[in-house]
Amino acid sequence: MPELRKDPIVGRWVIIATDRAKRPVAQKNEPIPSPGLCPFCEGNEGYTPHEILAYRERSTRADGPCWRVRVVPNKFPALQIEGTMDRRGEGLYDKMNGIGAHEVVIESPVHDQDLADLPLEHIQQVLGAYRERVLDLHRDRRFRYVLIFKNHGAQAGATLEHTHTQLIATPIIPKILQEELEGSRRYYELKERCVFCDIVQQETGENNGRRVVTMSERFLTVEPFAPRFPFETWILPRRHDDSYDTLGDGDELRDLAGILKDTLQRLNRALDRPPYNFVIHTAPVSDGALEYYHWHLEIMPKLTRVAGFEIGSGFYINPTPPEDAAQYLREIAVEA
Repeated sequence: MPELRKDPIVGRWVIIATDRAKRPVAQKNEPIPSPGLCPFCEGNEGYTPHEILAYRERSTRADGPCWRVRVVPNKFPALQIEGTMDRRGEGLYDKMNGIGAHEVVIESPVHDQDLADLPLEHIQQVLGAYRERVLDLHRDRRFRYVLIFKNHGAQAGATLEHTHTQLIATPIIPKILQEELEGSRRYYELKERCVFCDIVQQETGENNGRRVVTMSERFLTVEPFAPRFPFETWILPRRHDDSYDTLGDGDELRDLAGILKDTLQRLNRALDRPPYNFVIHTAPVSDGALEYYHWHLEIMPKLTRVAGFEIGSGFYINPTPPEDAAQYLREIAVEA
């Protein structure tokens, strides 16, 4: 059983998951060592746990071939779905059982396809799978947050080369999300406006646009004003929306798929296909919409290393101004 432990000084929770030591790990930088047989490739479905969700051809059986997107439990989960939380103390320390859900979204049956290279309709299905799984996990009253994240490349933490995303549902709200929620709530209390909506309005205003990479009818790709990493890139809805799981099936998902594909292609061509992480930050499980929070997707290419100063101080040193990064990305030609 994994365990969640709370730091009594800063209130940060950590996961102690000894079973994760059994997962395959790339010891060096790129390329990722081949496992010999890729469990995510079509035809190898028997090497993964039973699928939770799949978009597949009609009249094909579960856990068999002929699928486009497939969701399975992580074989080496950071958290365990069975059991009770059993919150308890150990002197001044707080801990609980490592209850949660850890799933893998296999984005394509083809081994050497990247997310950015998939057809628009296929990316739309990947994004739809994220939404379906978030909606389902929200029904489990033990979970307070579902994080969607992608590790692309060994330097970004991927242990398998085959393109995939992960979802982890947790019984607590992660500290970084809590800080975002508290900061945006303070801004709303002061100005009675969503800070993310104000960012969208300012960045797309008449005299601005220096940090805008591209935009569509519903979404904006922007280099944030104070980025932690070179070419850190955000995608935000242009109109207020606090939760990723409220995305509509048709035009909205297709629009997001289009701007995500465009953005990833720009980063790939500008930076020679860098390793990267992306995360989707969305509102936690709650009873109603949040007027002060705005879901968004953060893409962080791995171009620099986090070292002692960043770890010890919380300050990030970024050698690339976001205005320069945005201009460079805007000038990249991408496929229609």
